[in-house]
Amino acid sequence: MTQDRSSEFADAAVADIVSDGQAVATVLPPQTGFFGHPRGLATLFFTEMWERFSYYGMRALLILFMTATAAEGGLGFDVAKAGAIYGLYTALVYLACLPGGWIADRFLGQRRSVLWGGIVIALGHFSMAVPSLSTFYVGLGLIVVGTGMLKPNISTMVGQLYGPEDNRRDAGFTIFYMGINIGAFIAPLICGYLGENINWHYGFAMAGIGMVLGLIQYGLGDRHLGLAGKHPIRATDPIKRQREVMSLRVGLLSVLGIVALIMLVAVTGILPITAEGVSNSFGMILLATVVVFFGWLFFLGDWTVRERRQLYVIGVLFLGASLFWSAFEQAGTTLNLFAADRTDRDTAGWIASLLRLSDGTFPASWFQSLNPLFIISLAPLVAWLWVALGRRNPSSPAKFAVGLFFVGLGFAVLIVGAILSAGGVQVSPMWLVVTYLLHTIGELTLSPVGLSAMTKLAPARVASLMMGVWFMASAVGNYMGGFLARFYESMALPTLFGTVASFTVGAGLILALLVKPIKRMLERPE
Repeated sequence: MTQDRSSEFADAAVADIVSDGQAVATVLPPQTGFFGHPRGLATLFFTEMWERFSYYGMRALLILFMTATAAEGGLGFDVAKAGAIYGLYTALVYLACLPGGWIADRFLGQRRSVLWGGIVIALGHFSMAVPSLSTFYVGLGLIVVGTGMLKPNISTMVGQLYGPEDNRRDAGFTIFYMGINIGAFIAPLICGYLGENINWHYGFAMAGIGMVLGLIQYGLGDRHLGLAGKHPIRATDPIKRQREVMSLRVGLLSVLGIVALIMLVAVTGILPITAEGVSNSFGMILLATVVVFFGWLFFLGDWTVRERRQLYVIGVLFLGASLFWSAFEQAGTTLNLFAADRTDRDTAGWIASLLRLSDGTFPASWFQSLNPLFIISLAPLVAWLWVALGRRNPSSPAKFAVGLFFVGLGFAVLIVGAILSAGGVQVSPMWLVVTYLLHTIGELTLSPVGLSAMTKLAPARVASLMMGVWFMASAVGNYMGGFLARFYESMALPTLFGTVASFTVGAGLILALLVKPIKRMLERPE
């Protein structure tokens, strides 16, 4: 369930981004009191842990709340509408990281961006805790803005805690990454319990409280961060500086104008505004953006022969990553609904009594904790495996092929569970447990590997831009995942899961066939 960790790994790489032609300054505080690392790492560790707690706690409830009936305290949306909103929201969360990182670099600095981002995120969750449709949409919008300000910048600060030659750097990011997964593991258990068994809005409020706890300790630990993230890197050329300020104003006014226009059209009824319509329009814009961007990248850029070949490989990996996340991200949609509707969640006796679950079942959202649990358990083993293989270590495209195969295999397993659940029969939770295990293996072979490949393949002059490409792959995958969720009710589940399994396994096989041609292309002399 912990998406991407593509974005989580990408956040780590942002620490090395070059800004205005100069590397972002790194400042190593004198403290080394957190497992032999700078004391500031503890501050950022717990801030990110609570931020992920808030995000994944709310996300575990999101599709369930939207599809629950009014009598059950939900919004009563059909799955098609809920899937459209879910896909649009999660795509925007990752797209917002691009302007969020740029604004921090040029205007606010990472330190203040993380603070203000956390405040906006908390306001978003508390807005969703108010039982009304307007506050629900406002809350989603605030979380998008706040996450865009916080996520790409907190990991940049982690990198700034270490000097360029500090050999503790990779270990520090590993510790930080565990904080991400701890927050993602705990969140569905607490927020899911409150939301599904007491009141949906209590679960959203708990997500907001988690973010507030993160902000409190962030403020208390500020003194341990030294100068990390404190000052933006401003352009020295006044003309360039003026252009940046103008770009910021135009961007903000454009966003506000689009939001105001949508609200005006919706209120006046000039044109029918539906969630599906807005999502479809966004999808077309996103597709056009991807096509135009890669068209420019491949054909109009002033690249050497070697760089152009590397960019072709990046394009292939982008497509593979987008397909992977479109399947993987259904953890929050179709798999969450399968857990709620078709999975036997009988807690049997003393567990139900202990948790005071009146209906004797545990929350469907608890399945969302399986992926971070498996990540924490398996990540060290997979990291060791890559090192142990040495020169036999598979190439990045080969690992991508394995990742696509495993995420498809997870859905292939669930086809059987869907068949067995026909006619209202509730199946064993083990169908979902095995699916999440396979998905996690796929994630570990693709997500960190993809980030590493981006940093190796990207021409030095567009290294930061390629991190943006990685975020864009997450956005495309999230949108596609929400789009596929629309068919949960209109298509037979074995058919839906079979379709997802077919295109991901098929994409993995195609990519596997391309491994050797890609290798030969990169090795060919210019």
